[in-house]
Amino acid sequence: MARRFLERVQNWLSQLGGQNGTAPHEPRIISRDEHNISRQNISESAKKVLHRLNRSGHEAYLVGGGVRDLLLDGHPKDFDIATSATPEQVHELFRNSRLIGRRFKLVHVLFGREVIEVTTFRGSPKDADNDPHMDVNDQGRLLRDNVYGTREEDALRRDFTVNALYYDIRDFTVHDYAGGVKDLHNRQLRLIGDPVTRYQEDPVRMLRAVRFAAKLDFTIAEDTAQPIREMSYLLEDIPPARLFEEVLKLFTAGQGETTYGMLKRFDLFAPLFPESARAIAEGEPDGVIREALASTDRRVRQNKPITPYFLYAALLWPALQQAWRQEEAETDQPPYQALQQAAGETIQNQTQATAIPKRFSTPMREIWELQLRLDKRSGKRADRLLEHPRFRAAYDFLLVREAAGEDTQGLGAWWTEYQDADADRRREMLRALGGGGKKRSGRKRRKPARNNS
Repeated sequence: MARRFLERVQNWLSQLGGQNGTAPHEPRIISRDEHNISRQNISESAKKVLHRLNRSGHEAYLVGGGVRDLLLDGHPKDFDIATSATPEQVHELFRNSRLIGRRFKLVHVLFGREVIEVTTFRGSPKDADNDPHMDVNDQGRLLRDNVYGTREEDALRRDFTVNALYYDIRDFTVHDYAGGVKDLHNRQLRLIGDPVTRYQEDPVRMLRAVRFAAKLDFTIAEDTAQPIREMSYLLEDIPPARLFEEVLKLFTAGQGETTYGMLKRFDLFAPLFPESARAIAEGEPDGVIREALASTDRRVRQNKPITPYFLYAALLWPALQQAWRQEEAETDQPPYQALQQAAGETIQNQTQATAIPKRFSTPMREIWELQLRLDKRSGKRADRLLEHPRFRAAYDFLLVREAAGEDTQGLGAWWTEYQDADADRRREMLRALGGGGKKRSGRKRRKPARNNS
């Protein structure tokens, strides 16, 4: 279906003319027989919200990535709605809703575990100095932008042309405001408006460009890509908590390995992970990062759970390795104490760029520290390590290190066999290490009596 739809686009391109990220005043209306969106592929909950808003006299449209993915024959995870109704009006219509946000209110309509996000059409004020609803810093970044507007203004203020597509459930038409259909056909990601200005307004758009390009397997249009390297430093002013969330979006969608390559190509990895980027530039290998991301991508495709602390342990591994060696050389501490010190410094430095909640930083440290302890297997140590709550993650991390080319003297294979071995085989394996696995009497040797004569 998507192929037939995109083939029809060929007939429209000459009419779309020079729409390269700039929308006309009127959208191009794509009728039902000219696109492939079926109501059967739209969430029942989203349809309920759309119908109720329309019956109440408000405009309401399915918007953004949901329309984009449906046109590409995809299966959207989320369905977002834009409407002429104010947040308070939406909230009044749906008892199963809640108002969200302070800077710009929106509404979450709840259907069990499904959440339909509803936003009021947003405007694009032109005079930041005189508009009380708008605030811009010295770098041009929008700090506050609380202006309602028309459907056309709402479309123009969106980031990419392929996200400025509106589906009208009343007549099943798609409204294309910025040449998004043309860019879908060309599999190209393009910003609406002047790229420099849009990146200044919100530098996170540079990360979104990479994320969408990797997710959709699109190229980034030349005018959209060209300023990114020179403007990547603007990410340093973004709050670390927001960047933490962006990192998770970048690397947990199933295209992490591709995303990492694109971040490096556009100089966007350094603002996110400055210490690891510096260590890599100074010769530290990044194989563990690549292998961990490839493993995570496989788990996403297999619908297996993934853990942020495992990803962060890999993304910060080059920084940790460099700091660990420096700590040993400069302080002459034993390896384990040097590792603990280096881990603390690495995490502290990283939190200046992206926040790391303690629920993630603590198990991440445990994974690192267990890499050293996994080699200490004599006596009862091996069985105690098996009972450690972070053993499985540490073992998986060990296998990632080996896959990346690190020499662990066969430690991964040893632990793989030990986990599945019976008691006799485990004793043999421990004896082969030297001095392990021997049965000992449970009685303690009595100290000899002291002779006071």
